[in-house]
Amino acid sequence: MFKPLKILDEKHKVLRQKSKEVKLPLSKEDKETINQIIKHLKYSQIEKYAEKYDLRPGMGLAFPQLGQLKRIIVIVYEYEEGKFQNYVIVNPKIISHSEEMVALETGEGCLSVNREVEGHVPRYARITITGYDPDGNKVSFRAREDLSVAFQHEVDHLDGILFFDKIDKNKPFFDENEIRLI
Repeated sequence: MFKPLKILDEKHKVLRQKSKEVKLPLSKEDKETINQIIKHLKYSQIEKYAEKYDLRPGMGLAFPQLGQLKRIIVIVYEYEEGKFQNYVIVNPKIISHSEEMVALETGEGCLSVNREVEGHVPRYARITITGYDPDGNKVSFRAREDLSVAFQHEVDHLDGILFFDKIDKNKPFFDENEIRLI
């Protein structure tokens, strides 16, 4: 039986706190939470389930969004219609990035932000991210474009940063000659 997750709203103080490194291997409870997140994110991207359970579409979630200050992120990436790749990274670190910056043309959203926020969020076009899988094995991923943006967005949550913190209040939108819009 699927039960939607209770995701904290942007006003909750936990979302502004720095998360703690997690001891490995993960507890049974943390692994269960990861499975619930994966199911929630996947269902949110499949129209019939999103409508049935009144889910806002999302591709990533960090443990602080559930009120847990643990350095764990989950991304469910639909790389082809109906085909998903799950990424679970414990204690993630972005170890390298491109000089090139990008921004999502339509702007970013967040499951903790229940309002429209206008503006472009500058992000690295390509990153390498390392950490551990839920069983404690070292993992490393190279990500580009929208997947790179998603990883950076979720890692920001672990440091108490929300996406709109990175929007320039004086000039919220970039021109295409300033940054590549994707």
